[in-house]
Amino acid sequence: MRRNGQVLVFDADDTLWENNILFERVIEDFLTWLDHPTLDRVQARAVLDRIQAANAVAHGYGSGMLLRSLADCVAELRGGPATAQQRAEIEAMASVLSHTRVELIAGVAETLDVLGRRHDLLLLTKGDPREQRRKVDASRLAHHFRAVDIVAEKDVETYHRLVETHALDPARSWMIGNSPKSDILPARQAGMNAVFVPNRHTWVLEHTELDPQDDRVIQLRSFSELLEHF
Repeated sequence: MRRNGQVLVFDADDTLWENNILFERVIEDFLTWLDHPTLDRVQARAVLDRIQAANAVAHGYGSGMLLRSLADCVAELRGGPATAQQRAEIEAMASVLSHTRVELIAGVAETLDVLGRRHDLLLLTKGDPREQRRKVDASRLAHHFRAVDIVAEKDVETYHRLVETHALDPARSWMIGNSPKSDILPARQAGMNAVFVPNRHTWVLEHTELDPQDDRVIQLRSFSELLEHF
């Protein structure tokens, strides 16, 4: 049975368009370039993941945080700060992240077009404001949403503020995204419903377990399946 007249709040990166796959390509190129003499790729990646987790807390998300983390990883694994030449090479590897085009996930544009005639749509994305705004503009999807909110973090307080700012009824509001850590669990803790749309390229630091017994979380296989529920 389809739900009528709901508020649907959408995540952006890796829900509406591909994002982390670009970061993963940069990281794979970096690990090849690093070519550590004693650590294999898995071990070196574990070090980088740890550094990224700390930098995300201190410096937020996005390409700037990744560049900082890659340089920090060089410093830790090579025993000294990255040189100017090394930083230039890392920046060249990561230049793809500044491209102005985005790749929409299959079915997104068509699905939003239909959902926008049935429901009230909002967009909630985290990261560097200029970087996220660039991607929103490049996607040409902004007209589907009553409001676009760009935040530094998606935690329980963020969702409480979202509910208050937009005068939402949590029982009729749904957070839709690919990240259990940022989209599903904190939204549920704030009293909202949630829809999990998995993406096999979701950043490893966004993974966590969902409660299979939570009947206020819908788990889908694809974005287009939203039309079967809303």
